[in-house]
Amino acid sequence: MTEEEIRCRRLAGQHLLAPVPARTVVRDLCGVQAQFLQSALHALRIRSGGACGPEDLVKSWTIRGTLHVFALEDLPVFLHRGRAQSPRDCDTLGADARVDAARKRFFADLILQRIEAGENTREALRAACRSAGMTDGEAESIFNAWGGTIRALCDAGLIGYAVCEKKTFMRLPHFEPMEANEARLEMARRYFAHFGPATVRDAAYFFGATQSQVKTWLDRLPVRAVPCGGRTYYALESGASEPDAAHDIPPCLLLAGFDQLMLGYQKRESLFFRPEHLRGIFNLTGIVAPTVLLNGRVVGKWKRSGRRLTVTPFEAVRAADRRRIEEEALRLFPALSGVVFTEE
Repeated sequence: MTEEEIRCRRLAGQHLLAPVPARTVVRDLCGVQAQFLQSALHALRIRSGGACGPEDLVKSWTIRGTLHVFALEDLPVFLHRGRAQSPRDCDTLGADARVDAARKRFFADLILQRIEAGENTREALRAACRSAGMTDGEAESIFNAWGGTIRALCDAGLIGYAVCEKKTFMRLPHFEPMEANEARLEMARRYFAHFGPATVRDAAYFFGATQSQVKTWLDRLPVRAVPCGGRTYYALESGASEPDAAHDIPPCLLLAGFDQLMLGYQKRESLFFRPEHLRGIFNLTGIVAPTVLLNGRVVGKWKRSGRRLTVTPFEAVRAADRRRIEEEALRLFPALSGVVFTEE
């Protein structure tokens, strides 16, 4: 198998060659990363062919301890027993430097009651806790910007973020968490079926796991080894027909920020961009830029501001390819007034 065939297989596995329902996308891709919800919604849109219904989706901390949008039916998988959780005391229901355990439990119970009563926005929950005597110091822990008691309740499987622009929470249905080994194996099965062919290092990077852990999953999965360029890739058959690299790779894709196609593989060994472009995509503050994929290769990044979309190429882009980028941008965002090409 050639590198081009591997790229094409990955694009097909990640549903970037033919649209499928949003529910299928989030199941097959182990969710979509959602620090910025609009990025997650764009990642779903380019794979599902349109807007997705949020009623069967939820947002919470899952793989690598980051926020993901995933299907409610997958709560047992992603919120499995024994999963790694935040190391910060303020993200637990135990005592921390600002709030003792009893006081934190009091406010946690109040938050649950208010969500059940329909007061489910962050602002309403904060106001309810203020009315119940929460101090400024306690608020710094309970409503910490990076988690706090809200995260503790999410990690406990009691609440999750609703998939909407406003920070709104929902009570989660009762579920029985899977045992850790089986949940991790199920995620690995999805990974090698829909991110594969991928290397052991790729999977370790995606899951934040060790290479030894990945090898134990491979021993239990019916994967096939794919040699290419001195590396061994592994793939699990997804049941779909093999894509044709010569015909199926789309001429232009505008990927989301934090897209699974960028996050799914060891970034220093990516088959989708040149090493010199790494910092243009993954900056030093942890942001992963929305990228322009031309014929299966990243050639730049893009940003939408109002009715204008700005493209920053990493390399020379021919006039014909600029037109393809403009056409794709206008297809995705019909209200755009224009597409601008600029240098950093």
